[in-house]
Amino acid sequence: MGLTKTEIFTEQQNSLASSLKALAHPARVAILQYLIKQNACICNDLVEELGLAQATISQHLKELKAIGIIKGSIEGTSVCYCIDEVVWKKIKADLNSFFIEYDGVEKCC
Repeated sequence: MGLTKTEIFTEQQNSLASSLKALAHPARVAILQYLIKQNACICNDLVEELGLAQATISQHLKELKAIGIIKGSIEGTSVCYCIDEVVWKKIKADLNSFFIEYDGVEKCC
């Protein structure tokens, strides 16, 4: 099977698909939920909180950073992460727009 033909889809479709793909892992959802719950930048808390290996968490953080939903800053020997509010709001708006498109049908198979 060949590469996905992303060029035949709109920019919005590709963007939404990339966001959903990055969010489609329970560890990434847990990371985001933890960041939201803390309502602050966090440093090195995720290993203890999630019970996953540091390398595994680093890979999930990399995926979340790739879509920009989280951002990190270096503080001493630690990298601290928090939600990027601008990207968060864009993904939220994209999802809202996607779900609003369906208004329901009176009869369905």
